[in-house]
Amino acid sequence: MTKARLLRLSVVLVSIFMILLIIVYWDNVGTAHFYLHTSFSRPRSPGAIEAGEDWEALPDVDEFLAKLLSSSLKQNSSIPRKTEQLLVQGSNKPVVSNLEENVRGYDWSTHKDRNSLDQEKLQVERQRTLREFCANSSFTFPTKERSFDDIPNYELNHLIVDDRHGVIYCYVPKVACTNWKRVMIVLSESLLDQGVPYRNPLDIPREHVHNTSTHLTFNKFWRRYGKFSRHLMKIKLKKYTKFLFVRDPFVRLISAFRSKFELENEDFYRRFAIPMLKLYSNHTNLPTSVSEAFGAGLKVSFSDFIQYLLDPRTEKMAPFNEHWRQVYRLCHPCQIDYDFIGKLETLDEDAAYLLQLLKVDRLLRFPPSYRNRTASSWEDNWFAKIPLAWRQQLYKLYEADFVLFGYPKPENLLKD
Repeated sequence: MTKARLLRLSVVLVSIFMILLIIVYWDNVGTAHFYLHTSFSRPRSPGAIEAGEDWEALPDVDEFLAKLLSSSLKQNSSIPRKTEQLLVQGSNKPVVSNLEENVRGYDWSTHKDRNSLDQEKLQVERQRTLREFCANSSFTFPTKERSFDDIPNYELNHLIVDDRHGVIYCYVPKVACTNWKRVMIVLSESLLDQGVPYRNPLDIPREHVHNTSTHLTFNKFWRRYGKFSRHLMKIKLKKYTKFLFVRDPFVRLISAFRSKFELENEDFYRRFAIPMLKLYSNHTNLPTSVSEAFGAGLKVSFSDFIQYLLDPRTEKMAPFNEHWRQVYRLCHPCQIDYDFIGKLETLDEDAAYLLQLLKVDRLLRFPPSYRNRTASSWEDNWFAKIPLAWRQQLYKLYEADFVLFGYPKPENLLKD
């Protein structure tokens, strides 16, 4: 009887072990390496997982995977990586192959005249603000109360994972996400140039940067790991350093409008500009190409764009495009405990500090800022012709992003 039980137990253990081997060795992205070489000092929730801690509070599957992860972390912590011994020098100038980047250009100044920020205190304050409002029951917004398990996989497509360095980045379009994606490609070595991983972020062509196949994101876990996917996500969220960059919500909208509707963008013209021009400017028989439309002086106005955002029919047809979707819907800040919150307004300082904390500042430097970045001081001019009632509705639509990330309410735009 005892032998039979031992035999059944052995079969179960062997089966579990084989499943995990398949997960580990069939993953060609490197997820199973579980590298974690960051020394990020951050507050942890009471149940946060650390290598060697008591795992008894976890469900059986979580416990097994967590122990495997912990063991792998200990084994790999002493493995030197050639790439981490390299100091990558930036190019003298970027490779500009995109209209938007060509028009805007780069600012290669070192900004030495800027006052240095107390980054550690700044991060404490930003995280405190976020946690306080997430815990404040009187402050509500859609999806706030749901748990991480309630978030559907397709809403996790902005969480990019680098298993080599133990980093998770939630990208927000119009908040330097092109260059942060480039950084993630260099760190994860997920893209090769003639068989060699990219070393300089600015060498990576923009078209490859935004190719979804280039990045390992949370929404791809289901295809790779099946029923283990959520367990692995939760473990990585506890073990890895998680960061995002945000921006004044109204300024982000202006930036999105400028890049997608003031420049000739064929895709956005067909998907968004044509419907906007028909609905809000009463145009009919519009040209089929953006070049013809621009040649005829047919462009979406900022007023058209705001009407589109406020129109209840818009989201009934499809969710907001990622370039103007709210940050709380892209990155789920009340469900994910971010370790670092950067802001575009302090991009250079925040980026340098983050790369130091991740211990990758010897590998690369963050690409320079655009020299004519959309500024907060532009808000008054851009919203001058937008009716007060629309501005107030727009604020309510993006209020959660203002409050969660500590941006002041734009009172000057919301009163007569």
